[in-house]
Amino acid sequence: MYRVGHGYDVHALGEGLRLVLGGVDIPHTKGCIAHSDGDVLVHAICDAILGSVALGDIGKHFPDTSGEFKGIDSLVLLSRCVDMLDAAGYEVVNLDSTIAMQRPKLRPYIDAMRERIARTIGIAEDCVSVKATTTEHLGFEGEELGVSATAVVMVHKK
Repeated sequence: MYRVGHGYDVHALGEGLRLVLGGVDIPHTKGCIAHSDGDVLVHAICDAILGSVALGDIGKHFPDTSGEFKGIDSLVLLSRCVDMLDAAGYEVVNLDSTIAMQRPKLRPYIDAMRERIARTIGIAEDCVSVKATTTEHLGFEGEELGVSATAVVMVHKK
């Protein structure tokens, strides 16, 4: 049995904050305003995994009102989502994701993102797709006010 999950996340950007995407620190003048490390890509993947087996979203499992998750590495959250997926009797087949952000250019970091995500989930790197796009200066991403990410995962019953 196969299932599909979709995830979406967005964070505002603030000056002088750390920018983490796909578990990789990206040099930039702005970073995500968030309770955790603000990794929108990993958060979208978490939501896609949880959604694939109708387990809700990351806010349900890792609320931003909890001190336990303050500043947490989002790859830890992803690992916990994979554990929940495993407990439901499923595993990830593959995932496809997109980050929308005007600057900086993300191409130099995508391979490292794919490696970290694949390792955390426990699948081959060629089963993890990470793409990046600008929005041609349109919308909050294009105006450099925020960053968004989408993810789709396919899972199958073990």
